[in-house]
Amino acid sequence: MSLTKTERRQRIKFRIRKIVSGTASQPRLSVFRSNKEIYAQIIDDVNGVTLVSASSREKEVAKGTKTETATAVGKLVAERALKAGVTEISFDRGGNLYHGRVKSLAEGAREAGLKF
Repeated sequence: MSLTKTERRQRIKFRIRKIVSGTASQPRLSVFRSNKEIYAQIIDDVNGVTLVSASSREKEVAKGTKTETATAVGKLVAERALKAGVTEISFDRGGNLYHGRVKSLAEGAREAGLKF
C-alpha cells in the first residue's frame, strides 16, 4: 500500500498536531504553503481563536522570490504578534519539511523577535 503525497503529508500533519498545541501563554504558529502563496496564523487552541494572521497575498508583503516572500510574511506575523502581546510560540510546520519557504518564514519570525 503506497500513500499519495497528500495522504503522507496529512499523516505527518496529524502526528505533529498530537504533540504541538497552542495555549494562551504559548500559542501555535501554523504554516500553510500552497504552490504560489504562503500563509501563517498564530492560534490559541485552548480557546479556539486565531490571534494573528499574515499571508503573502497582502499588499504590505514585499514580493520577490518565494523564499524572500516567506521571510517577509514571517516578519509581518511576528510584528503583529508582538503588538498583540505574544512573544513565545510553538512552531507547527503543517506537515511540510523544515526547509525552503517554511524555514525562511520561521527565520523571519525569529529575526523580528518571536521566541520558539
